[in-house]
Amino acid sequence: MTLTLAATPLGNPGDASPRLKAAIESAEIIAAEDSRRFHRLASDLGVTFTAKIISFFDGNETARTQEVLALLQAGKRVLVVSDAGMPTISDPGFRLTRDAIALNIPIVVIPGPSAPTMALALSGLATDRFTFEGFLSRSAGARQAHLESLRFEERTMIFFEAPHRITECLSDALEIFGEDRRAAICREMTKTYEETVRGTLSELLAWSTSKEILGEITMVIAGVPVGSAAKTAEEMVNRVREFESAGMDRKDAIATVAKEFDLPKKVVYAAVVDASKS
Repeated sequence: MTLTLAATPLGNPGDASPRLKAAIESAEIIAAEDSRRFHRLASDLGVTFTAKIISFFDGNETARTQEVLALLQAGKRVLVVSDAGMPTISDPGFRLTRDAIALNIPIVVIPGPSAPTMALALSGLATDRFTFEGFLSRSAGARQAHLESLRFEERTMIFFEAPHRITECLSDALEIFGEDRRAAICREMTKTYEETVRGTLSELLAWSTSKEILGEITMVIAGVPVGSAAKTAEEMVNRVREFESAGMDRKDAIATVAKEFDLPKKVVYAAVVDASKS
């Protein structure tokens, strides 16, 4: 009775570990995000297996989790693999892992390829502190709100994005982070047409509009210099007080400063409230 989560190659089969091959050969149940892609991977690796293959993807993860837990409790050895990279990282597996832990089922992880850390290394941006944000929302409003919440993020930020939305994403990022913010686009990593494009958000936006973009994309964006948020908050509060001293009421002062700093009014309001408390 063991649940094994195994990382699979992002594209190049040569990145598969011996442990992954052994786990495929010894598993009794293999929960695969896409059974066809798993069969192709097994063929590329030259491994044979006797395990029962069951589909395990975002659309059926909730229902399948109970089925897999029952198999584990019956003593089966279950291997979970996604199409590429590590299960649970913007891929199925989190709910199953969480519930298996609650049932005291042993968990084994076979490490391996990971798109976020590979893109971070390729980006040339700071690696000492970073945050993985996964996929941004397909909705423009929700995507912009997510990016807005990261306006003063000091850590390097890593995102997944679909090729047909990368231009919209870069446009929103430029609007919120500024055209000179450093970033990198890593496309089709470890595959035949692997490409890494580095530059400012303005340069990357121009790149994305100059050609048809295909393949899996990981985007890395630099954080702001340490202390920028505190400095900006102090500047905002001082400007609000200047307008108030000139006779403007607080509501109008906050709206004016928000426009001046190109920030949502709620951000300026929060800074004023925090300053009043301190």
